[in-house]
Amino acid sequence: MAAPIAASSLARRAGRAAVALVLCACTAIAFGQEVPPPAYQLAAQQAGVPSPVLYAVALQESGARLRGRLIPWPWTLNVAGRAERYATRAGACAGIRQALAHVPANRIDAGLGQVNLGYHAQRYEHPCELLDPYRNLAIAAEILQEQHTPGEDWLIAIGRYHRPAGGAPAARYRRSVHQHLTRVLGPGAALPTARSPMS
Repeated sequence: MAAPIAASSLARRAGRAAVALVLCACTAIAFGQEVPPPAYQLAAQQAGVPSPVLYAVALQESGARLRGRLIPWPWTLNVAGRAERYATRAGACAGIRQALAHVPANRIDAGLGQVNLGYHAQRYEHPCELLDPYRNLAIAAEILQEQHTPGEDWLIAIGRYHRPAGGAPAARYRRSVHQHLTRVLGPGAALPTARSPMS
């Protein structure tokens, strides 16, 4: 059996960890970077997608202003082109059920990555699963990876995430996500390309 660690030792370690986190956050802010939260990093790593790309897509898809900051909101729906934000997962689930009673599934997007209920029905058993932030991010990262062609820039995959057929809607979407990506990476940072994956 391992010897118990003294409470004062744990407190010192916790204090050092907190200071390290604050320093990392301050360093990122000082350099104009916004580090993707751990859930984004994990989902991106598992799918082989740069985490700043996944985070920038979520900012575009479900971004909401909270205390002056734009953050992805997990209980966001888009029903026939109209954004709906809910305070709770249960409320958003009720919103999905209500929307499905009146609108075709392919006109409803849900969650952080705004996964389409109709086009991606094979990826879930029940539509409310898409409101689980971890599940939604995993699906969004899978879709991004599927839309990425080896040797191509990730911005092309970002456009295909929104509209696989490409064209003007995909180009507009790429430009919007590019603005978020530039903010996340910081000014002057290299954007993720096929040759420079970022995690």
